[in-house]
Amino acid sequence: MPQRLLGRLLAVLAVVPLLALWPAAPAAAHGGPLVLDVAGDGATGVTVRATYKKDGHPVADQVLRLVLNATGEGGRKVGPVQLNPANEGQGFYTSGPVLTPGRWTVVVVAPEPNAGKAEAAIEARVAQTAPPPAPASDTSDGGGTWRWWVAGAALFLGTVIALAVVGRHRMKSLADRA
Repeated sequence: MPQRLLGRLLAVLAVVPLLALWPAAPAAAHGGPLVLDVAGDGATGVTVRATYKKDGHPVADQVLRLVLNATGEGGRKVGPVQLNPANEGQGFYTSGPVLTPGRWTVVVVAPEPNAGKAEAAIEARVAQTAPPPAPASDTSDGGGTWRWWVAGAALFLGTVIALAVVGRHRMKSLADRA
């Protein structure tokens, strides 16, 4: 009986590592229609997140040819503009600064074999810039470097005085011995 149990255990241990080599099933589900989520980038650009409609996974196995067209207030038009893959992650695309400040209706289309279309209203804004660095305050006086000079001079002067006192004391002591 124990030998039979040991045989089964060894068979199970031999099969488990082989299961790790089995191909992943969700990767086979990729392909087909897309879901495109369109949004503004906080300034004058557009970002798009592309996922597969079947499984909701980001499109990471190919580069899509997403095309943007936009219509703004007063009949302004932008496009067609091809979107580029963004550094934000898999399935993200960006237009860069293509819109002018104001309200826009943006349409993004993906051609076959991975068809998809999305439309969104976007409020483009002037890009924010970082504030300039604060000027050095006048009270710092060069970061306080003058204090180091004063401290160094005081240390030097104290050392000279101490050596003079010790030297005088030694001279007096030598004179008393003689």
